[in-house]
Amino acid sequence: MACTLPVLVRAAATTTPETATRPTGETSVTARTESPWNVVVWDDPVNLMSYVTYVFRSYFGYPQEKARALMLEVHHNGRSVVASGSLEEAETHTAALHGFGLWATFEQAGGH
Repeated sequence: MACTLPVLVRAAATTTPETATRPTGETSVTARTESPWNVVVWDDPVNLMSYVTYVFRSYFGYPQEKARALMLEVHHNGRSVVASGSLEEAETHTAALHGFGLWATFEQAGGH
C-alpha cells in the first residue's frame, strides 16, 4: 500500500445555512455537531493489508468481509471512509487509528 502522505489538517468549521453563528463569530457547537463527520483512512507505504484489516476488525468490530472491503478501498482508491458520526466520535476514532499506526483524518460529511 503506497501513496503520497496526505496533509493532516482538521476541517475548518464554516458558516452555512445549517450552522448558527454567535455574535462573537464562533460557530455554534450544536450546529457543528449535528452534521455527520467522516473518519478517513489513507493509503500508506508502511502497513500490511492484513494489518489494516485486523485494525478495522478489532477496533470497529467489523466482520471480516466489511473490514477487507474497506481495506481494499484504501488500497485501490487511496482512501476510505471507515466510520461516521459526531465530531467527538470522529476525533476519538481518528486518534485511536493513529494509535494503531494508520494514517487517518476526519472531515465533515458531504465535502471532500
